[in-house]
Amino acid sequence: MKSIVFLAALTVASMAWAQADKAPAKAAAKPAAAAEVKPVAVQAKPAAEAKKSRRTEDARHCLEQPDNTAIIKCAEAFL
Repeated sequence: MKSIVFLAALTVASMAWAQADKAPAKAAAKPAAAAEVKPVAVQAKPAAEAKKSRRTEDARHCLEQPDNTAIIKCAEAFL
């Protein structure tokens, strides 16, 4: 069991070490690429109205209906 844990830790450490070597190369490449790219003006889209969920609202008033079918129909609006 200890050897499995050791191998797993060694694998994770080697992955992290490999990523650490690649990070400076990518960081050095970004400023040169950023100088060539021109910013593009983007028009803001009107925000779509979010549908309000009634799941969190209280539906206990549906229990005052006279029969089970009416209770179910009332409660379906809250699903």
